[in-house]
Amino acid sequence: PSHSRAKKPRRPALKKPSNPSLKDPVGVYCRVRPLGRPDQECCIEVIDETTVQIHPPDGYRIFRNGEYRETQYSFKEVFGTLVAQKKLFDVVAKPLVEDLIRGKNGLLFTYGVTGSGKTHTMTGSPGDGGLLPRCLDMIFNSIGPFQAKRFVFKLDDKNGVDVQCEVDALLERQKRDAMPVPKTPSGKRQIDPEIADMINVQDHCKVEEVDEDNVYSVFVSYIEIYNNYIYDLLEEVPFEPIKPKWNNCNTPLRNGDFIPPQSKILREDQNHNMYVMGCTEVEVKSTEEAFEVFWRGQKKRHIANTQLNRESSRSHSVFIIKLAQAPLDADGDNVLQEKEQIVLSQLSLVDLAGSERTNRTKAEGNRLREAGNINQSLMTLRTCIEVLRENQMYGINKMVPYRDSKLTHLFKNYFDGEGKVRMIVCVNPKAEDYEESLQVMRFAEMTQEVEVTRPVDRPLCGLTPGRRFRNQLRGGPIDGEEQSVLEMFLQNFPPLPACELLDINDDQTLPKLIEVLEKRHKLRQMLSKEFSKAAMLQEFDCSVASKENQIKVTLSDKEKTIARQKTEIERLEKKIKTLEYKIEILEKTATIYEEDKRNLQQELESKSQKLQRQASDKRRLEARFQGMVAETTMKWERECVSTEGGNAPPVRLRHRRSRSAGERWVDHKPPSNLPTETVMQPHVPHAITVAAASEKALAKCDKYMLTHQELASDGEIETKLIKGDVFKTRGGGQAVQFTDIETLKQESPTGRKRRSSPSKPDPPEDAADSEWTDVETRCSVAVEMRAGSALGPGYEHHAKPKRRKP
Repeated sequence: PSHSRAKKPRRPALKKPSNPSLKDPVGVYCRVRPLGRPDQECCIEVIDETTVQIHPPDGYRIFRNGEYRETQYSFKEVFGTLVAQKKLFDVVAKPLVEDLIRGKNGLLFTYGVTGSGKTHTMTGSPGDGGLLPRCLDMIFNSIGPFQAKRFVFKLDDKNGVDVQCEVDALLERQKRDAMPVPKTPSGKRQIDPEIADMINVQDHCKVEEVDEDNVYSVFVSYIEIYNNYIYDLLEEVPFEPIKPKWNNCNTPLRNGDFIPPQSKILREDQNHNMYVMGCTEVEVKSTEEAFEVFWRGQKKRHIANTQLNRESSRSHSVFIIKLAQAPLDADGDNVLQEKEQIVLSQLSLVDLAGSERTNRTKAEGNRLREAGNINQSLMTLRTCIEVLRENQMYGINKMVPYRDSKLTHLFKNYFDGEGKVRMIVCVNPKAEDYEESLQVMRFAEMTQEVEVTRPVDRPLCGLTPGRRFRNQLRGGPIDGEEQSVLEMFLQNFPPLPACELLDINDDQTLPKLIEVLEKRHKLRQMLSKEFSKAAMLQEFDCSVASKENQIKVTLSDKEKTIARQKTEIERLEKKIKTLEYKIEILEKTATIYEEDKRNLQQELESKSQKLQRQASDKRRLEARFQGMVAETTMKWERECVSTEGGNAPPVRLRHRRSRSAGERWVDHKPPSNLPTETVMQPHVPHAITVAAASEKALAKCDKYMLTHQELASDGEIETKLIKGDVFKTRGGGQAVQFTDIETLKQESPTGRKRRSSPSKPDPPEDAADSEWTDVETRCSVAVEMRAGSALGPGYEHHAKPKRRKP
């Protein structure tokens, strides 16, 4: 009911028990169909049994600026153009049929563009049956002698199955025989010649290990998903897909819109599996009957003529095979009347519609809407696969949008761990399908990375095996042999003598009768002992057969476990090899980085040592310079005292006259200059002294002088007075044009010491600053500096004008 949906969300669905540690990837196979004409350009090549290579056609390369890019895709197995239908069936579909008979579900669908061979792969052609008729043939070859009578199993409308008693089944059969409608064909009926060649499979493929103590029944249904609506193709009601709408004038509309037939809805059963509610499910007893039911529904499918295919399937078709099986009772006569022991397995064969772009189909109107809905459902399938892949790769729990499409919603249980999933990618190697084939390949490659939880095996019923065989022994020809042996024993009994007493004195008749009866009694006791021994032997044989079956089941389980463990070991070994290779690469990379680290550490240590030596030399020079300054200061003080004591006139400091005296100057003295403390100092009258050139100072003066100090080649401090004229620029600013340079330099009057040996090699670069030869004879002022260092600003001094407001 609708009001129940407004309530709080229900609890999460309880899934069937499964082993979360055992997962199987989705098996993706590729089949390449032959070219339609030998002169067609091919863009897909089969490299080996698992790899195909796709390359762009010539025209595509010209359109794409001459780029040529080949791409390879790997699959579980690749089937070339010469592979027969039987080999494809043995590899892909046969394991699904074996799982179906063992009570497990399976999903097989074909995927590809229109004209890639999907329908041929699934259905086949006359004389070359596809996967569907071969699956049916294998099922009935395996369970043929163990099928239940018709209507013993009865499907309900909730995706379940019940077992009817023999009386109810008989009434159902009589009711079916009395119906005037044509019934599905039996094995003796003439088969439609249109499909006779498709189901004439001579392989006689069957499952080897079938539980003979079970009875089986097969039910088939056929639906299509068209424009995201589900339709039952086996309904007996009139199927009118082209019934037009009528307007108020009682005439049909001309816009091409049609009323679709009654669609079906999806429901969830008590085990949280999805099913189509109200879908027709037909019980079939042979391959011919099942395929004729399929062919009857196939004629109702939506097909249309598009640019890519004359009969293009405009819908997704789903052919569902359900196998109901239940054990026989302890006597081996009838089906066990316990619903818990019934196993219902399902195999879904899906033929998807073409996945091409709408502009290539040249479709219009309804065909265009069909193509849009087809692409939308296939896009939802791709999205679900992408989300499943992301959840498994990154360990997240993102919601999978199954409900966005009827196709994905119907089969969501398979991806949640309710069966095995396999996909056949059909591709057409012609150059016109290059773009679509590329998209199909990418989707298939992504699908292979999705893993589906492996379903668990169904539990055994617990009854003694061999019940059917023992029942046949009791009611078959072996029972007649037992009867003849009994008659033989009775004939060997001594005949009874005449029992009539004619004389009262007859003393022979009764003793003879007693003797014969005693012999017959002894023989009977012997016979009963033999029968008891035979019964004991039979029970022993049954117990031995039961133990043998149990041992076989255990051995098969162990073999499967060993095979799974071997597969897991191989996978882990491959993973170990990959990790070892990665570790080797990382070790090599780490070795390279360690070597670089050692080299950098050595370089750092050498630089640190060099810096320490330089700092030590600077401290030593500073100490020596300070000593020299102190000594020179004391010397001059003593000279001054002696001069004053001799009444000599005091020495006045004279200022050196500049050649440009009398003019207005800007005296630029950078703060990095050092005072020389000499007697003669440059002096400029009427000067504006600044630490940095500015437009304000330059505007007030017409001359400019820069005091610049640097270290001369002989190690002495050299002062340069750089002079220039100030003039105005057109932009309203101030500029300086240098015209003259005066150089002031100090020298020691005693000369300088030279190096002892001029032929010595040049000292290393780090020691060039520490080896001084004329420290003792330096002038009275010592400065801490490095040779070649830039003291003060450069020669170009331009004052930037301030931007005036307009």
